[in-house]
Amino acid sequence: MKTRVNLGADSYDIIIERGAIYKFAELTDINGKVLIVTDSGVPKEYSERLARQFDESFIYTFPEGEKSKSLAEFGKIQSYFLKNGFTRKDSVIACGGGVVGDLAGFASACFMRGIDFYNFPTTVLSQVDSSIGGKTAVDLDGIKNIVGAFYQPKAVIIDPDVLGSLPDRQISNGLAEAVKMSLTSDKELFEMFENENIIENIDEILFKAIEIKRKVVEQDVKESGLRMILNFGHTIGHGIESEEGLHGLYHGECVALGMIPMCSENVRKRLISVLHKLNLPTEIKVNSDKVISAVIHDKKMRDNTVNAVMVNDIGSFEIRKMTVNEIEQRLSAVIVG
Repeated sequence: MKTRVNLGADSYDIIIERGAIYKFAELTDINGKVLIVTDSGVPKEYSERLARQFDESFIYTFPEGEKSKSLAEFGKIQSYFLKNGFTRKDSVIACGGGVVGDLAGFASACFMRGIDFYNFPTTVLSQVDSSIGGKTAVDLDGIKNIVGAFYQPKAVIIDPDVLGSLPDRQISNGLAEAVKMSLTSDKELFEMFENENIIENIDEILFKAIEIKRKVVEQDVKESGLRMILNFGHTIGHGIESEEGLHGLYHGECVALGMIPMCSENVRKRLISVLHKLNLPTEIKVNSDKVISAVIHDKKMRDNTVNAVMVNDIGSFEIRKMTVNEIEQRLSAVIVG
């Protein structure tokens, strides 16, 4: 399966193909040196398989985790470029999840004012979401993604076979983002989650979710309008994520919780059923005041209101200004105890 993100001079292909890891070089037009950026949580065999396909390749591995998405690690990659004589004629491949893609993409955007960048996402979350759209960044002073750039990849190559190395919980974590996209934009995709065997249909689910992301990015490259729908579930979800360090919830699990309060009653019942099917959380014991405090300090809060995405009917959305009090009332839909 193949689709194309049409952005003029910055257009690129997204290819979904089982076994693509073995023929990455054939699917791209890379010349020169190649730096494969990965982290310690990604199976070494993935970066090594990619490296063997190129005449002059290097592998840069950094420690797994959000802490590595820093200016310090960014600087180490820049130094690695210099040490190994990289130029604008060379390329970078991000092999990993969202942290790898964000860091490698931002490093590529800045080295010599831009070196070719390719994405090989290895998690469901990065395959359906973060690998597409050109958002690259690092964290600073505890604020996520505050230093970065919009920098589109030259291609995104997706191999569903690499998902076999992931635990079931990580699969569900990523699929939460696909559920999110189906609720705002694709009734048929949501019905697949309701009625079909999800794992047996994973390739089609990935493709449909990617098509939604592609269409949104084409219409709103730099998040000035429509791209806001990709934040469905994130207003409350980010608040929960900020408070959930002790409980260890993943990003997609927090988004799942964040979607529930932002749906009509009818949609909410159907969503909760799908989340149960995916073994995603539908309620949580958490301090609501702390969650609301995190929402208030989120960058999307303006004049005591936030632009929140609502789903009243599956496959459509509404952007509504909400007060802090209204968000707090909605939060009660997922809080227990």
